[in-house]
Amino acid sequence: MTLQLKAQFVPALRRLGFKGTLPHFRRQRENRVDLLTVQFDRHGGGFVVEIASCGVEGFTTHWGKFIPAATLTAHDLHPSQRHRLGSPGPDTDNWFRFDQGVSPTVVAERACARLDEAERWWNTQTT
Repeated sequence: MTLQLKAQFVPALRRLGFKGTLPHFRRQRENRVDLLTVQFDRHGGGFVVEIASCGVEGFTTHWGKFIPAATLTAHDLHPSQRHRLGSPGPDTDNWFRFDQGVSPTVVAERACARLDEAERWWNTQTT
């Protein structure tokens, strides 16, 4: 699955202006930083794609730790500030499964197809 994500999903992110390597990516915008993290199921067979955004100055956690935008990941933000691609709403999951007879190529294509959803979500965020 990692090979297919590197072959399909990562180039799609690069075309959108993202930098980084699996599992963490960021894109600098004029007034925000868009974040994307791929998190694999610890038991194998699937992954989620979490997205978030923050101000260009970075982020301060609720316990007071400052994280500059250049090193921030989607997982640094509170779950209420993130969205999982394909999830119908808050507190719901959408796993991209590759352990149920679906080829990694098809699963990577499905993840790429969700990038329009990500763009819409990022464009609704205020930091």
